[in-house]
Amino acid sequence: MKRNTWQREAVREALGSRDDFVSAQGLHLSLREGGSPIGLATVYRALADLAVEGEADSLQSPEGESLYRACTSGHHHHLICRNCGLTVEIEADAVEQWARSVAARNGFTQAQHVVDVFGLCAACSLRETPRTT
Repeated sequence: MKRNTWQREAVREALGSRDDFVSAQGLHLSLREGGSPIGLATVYRALADLAVEGEADSLQSPEGESLYRACTSGHHHHLICRNCGLTVEIEADAVEQWARSVAARNGFTQAQHVVDVFGLCAACSLRETPRTT
């Protein structure tokens, strides 16, 4: 485990104050707007370390950018709105069973997986529904 510096603590606190996933650049911007002198490279390193240690969830956006969010405990997956970023944690049971089954049918053992489902949340779906007049 890395030592806890003021920079790492600032990143941890900033990440924990959000409900959505955020990029390193987005988190860096909010830290800077709050008066922090922290550098972008330091934010990237701190987020990567927090993800490795299980304190942050990490995923790739549909555009390929790494996004982070403070992590809850236990294995879980996410439903993520492509429009507003709303994120809902979902139970892993069905996904776990499916992953083991697919791996076994193909002769794989010790399978690991990452599952994040992107779509539109209910509010964004309503806004995107074509209106008929």
